[in-house]
Amino acid sequence: MNLGQKETLLGMFVALFATLSGMYLFLEIFSSRPLEEVFAKIKEGNLYGPIIALGAIPNLFVFFVFLRKKQEYRARGVLIMTFVTAFITLLIKLI
Repeated sequence: MNLGQKETLLGMFVALFATLSGMYLFLEIFSSRPLEEVFAKIKEGNLYGPIIALGAIPNLFVFFVFLRKKQEYRARGVLIMTFVTAFITLLIKLI
C-alpha cells in the first residue's frame, strides 16, 4: 500500500469518526431524553436516514481543513466517505 492509499484511508476513517460524532452531538443537543429512548424513537419513526445525513455535516469542516493544510489525499478520503454516507442514506430512504 503506497502513501496516497494510506492517506486516503486515514481520511475515510476521520470522516467516519466525524459522522459518528456529529450524529451523537446532534442527538445529545436536540434531545432531552436518554439515548436509549432516542434510539427507540428513531427506530419507531424510521429516521435513520435523516440522522445519518445530519451527522455527516462535520465532514464539510474536516474536508476544508485537509484542503487548507494541503492534504489532498486525506480530503479525498473524506469525500469518498461522504459519498458512501449519502449512498447509504439514499438506500435507507428507498427501503
